[in-house]
Amino acid sequence: MAEYKLKEIKTVKYDRSPISKGYADQFLSIDISKSGISIKQVSEEMKKIFIGGKGFDLWLLWNAVKPTTKWTDPENAICIASGPMAGTPSYPGSGKSIVTAISPTTGSVMDSNVGGYFGPYLKFCGFDALEVQGKTSQEFVILVDGVDQKIQLLESSGLPEDAYELSALLTHHFANGKPRSISVVSAGTGAKHSLIGCLNFTWYDAKRKRTRYKQAGRGGMGTVFADKGIKAIVARWDSVNLGTNNPADKEALKKVARMHSREITELDSKQNEMAKIGTTHLVPIMNDFDLLPIHNFKYGQHPGANLIGRDVYQHLFDPGFDGCWMGCTVACAHGVRDFVPCSGPYKGQKVFVDGPEYETIAGCGSNIGIFDPFTILEMNFYCDAYGLDTISVGTGIAFVMECFELGLINRSHTGGLALHFGNRAAALDLLHQMAKGEGFGKVVGQGIRKMKAIFFAEYGADAAIMQDIGMEAKGLEFAEYVSKESLAQQGGFGLALKGPQHDEAWLIFLDMVHNFMPTFEQKAEALHWFPMFRTWFGLCGLCKLPWNDIVPEDNKDTEDPAKVEKHVQWYAQYFSAVTGRKATPDNLITMSEAVYNFQRIFNLKMGFGRREHDHIPYRAMGPVTVDEYESRQERYDEQLVKKYGIDITGKPSDEKVALLRRFRQEQYEKLQDAVYKRRGWTQNGIPTVATVERLGIDFPEVMDLLRAHGIE
Repeated sequence: MAEYKLKEIKTVKYDRSPISKGYADQFLSIDISKSGISIKQVSEEMKKIFIGGKGFDLWLLWNAVKPTTKWTDPENAICIASGPMAGTPSYPGSGKSIVTAISPTTGSVMDSNVGGYFGPYLKFCGFDALEVQGKTSQEFVILVDGVDQKIQLLESSGLPEDAYELSALLTHHFANGKPRSISVVSAGTGAKHSLIGCLNFTWYDAKRKRTRYKQAGRGGMGTVFADKGIKAIVARWDSVNLGTNNPADKEALKKVARMHSREITELDSKQNEMAKIGTTHLVPIMNDFDLLPIHNFKYGQHPGANLIGRDVYQHLFDPGFDGCWMGCTVACAHGVRDFVPCSGPYKGQKVFVDGPEYETIAGCGSNIGIFDPFTILEMNFYCDAYGLDTISVGTGIAFVMECFELGLINRSHTGGLALHFGNRAAALDLLHQMAKGEGFGKVVGQGIRKMKAIFFAEYGADAAIMQDIGMEAKGLEFAEYVSKESLAQQGGFGLALKGPQHDEAWLIFLDMVHNFMPTFEQKAEALHWFPMFRTWFGLCGLCKLPWNDIVPEDNKDTEDPAKVEKHVQWYAQYFSAVTGRKATPDNLITMSEAVYNFQRIFNLKMGFGRREHDHIPYRAMGPVTVDEYESRQERYDEQLVKKYGIDITGKPSDEKVALLRRFRQEQYEKLQDAVYKRRGWTQNGIPTVATVERLGIDFPEVMDLLRAHGIE
């Protein structure tokens, strides 16, 4: 590797703010255009209304951008925050961060959650949040050093493009012999050349003596990062213990943390074995219930699914503790040691692969017709190295492959690539092209929404068919669950604030596997409370998995098992113990409602956030093609006859497809009506004045915005 240089541009010394009840009570603001560094106070009102994490990010971004701001504008801010409970080493899943910015693919507000040590380290360095604005033609490394109490802007040259090399180099450069004290945020060459770039957040694995990675993947956060000229952001902190957060009631925190950790230790091996196989346990479950995406979400089952699930990866994962935060008993961040790629710059070399997780297996595996665990590992590795979101990569390639097989595009468009489902070599070639911004990969790297426009305008592809099969909504590619048979998940995808991402409303398991919400009314109600619980984790710096992936043994016998009420009560106790604010489960919902509704209004500010923006492609609702219908003909015929009272005698399949489509689209519209009403929104999907007043987010700019849209 060529010699690298880090040239000091500006250094600001500061007195680290002591943490009090989970908060540093200040945030760090950087403008790289002007080499500006400022430290600003977090007000009590900000803590009360926005809590932390995603809430803080949204408030900072709201004040940074205008309604006309585009993702490439200097005022678009990359905001990173954790939350008051983040950094607790004894409570499972307490190491999350949230990243927000205006998205390259949606044009609106994007939030993406991620593990690793950066968020907690940033807070312990003295900052509840970080916002970075501006742009530079140079490349900058930002250092937040809580040990030496300084913030530095460093102009860089000669640093590797590859995220693995870059993070390892910077970890050791700044570590002063203590690599575990460093966490690095970086993008990669793929983020520079596409709109679907992710951010890699690191932690140092002392046992394996290497930097490990988690990704803030969705909506192109890495692309914004790279566009600004940020090469990396580094946080340096020293030791962490239960007292580092200075909780209000340390003994109460110890007690509730001990209960939740003990339960996970006792029950995980009996339930999903997260500490052994991570989220790969979902592959056979989704396949068994016809929910695993196959061939661009066309089908939900495949006999090859057993080749890419838990039974295979449990033998490939390197054994040992794999928590992406200290002391997390879920410990699901597994990886594969000494993997040898067969293509690209690492061809023939032994590498460590962080993953795969379920979303990558389904997106870069079954959804593009690949049932080879090693090809999935290779795609996983290179997406991380290049800084590309595996969900958008997988769902985007699946769309391209179906377009190719339907004849909407051909080899003259793809640069000679035969993009049939299952063509592993072509998929890898396309991935490398995306990272370089070359060939047809440059087009695919724009995301599905822009691909549809390009295919129509330049290749003459049928726009209506592409609208039905292009699995994006709001400009974001779908996460990897077949929602055709789950109205609740259709609503979860369509009504999600940022687009069809599972973290906001992952109802597929509760609806289709556990059957916890059989009625229409229960589905509509779940689309209120479930996003609120998930939002709350993002406010506090917590992982969602300990809530409902490992559950108490008597949970099924409780009044509302979908909510895992015992855990929600523990989380209320946890919040109270850290912050000193006495909380009940109902309080958690109210906290989330305030931020959730504010984000919906933020979307409105940016020109979105209305009913028309909650539409989803028809494939998310039902079968688009005749062969898709006929693959589940018995099921669909029965629905037409028994549920809708249709005499299907003698009707051809294409007519039945059209009939089912009409009924399912009507059902989705009805669900929108019910959910909007439950959330306190108008039938156009806009929060009412009464709702924003109840939640305390009736700021003057919010009220002016509502009035401008006829909401009085």
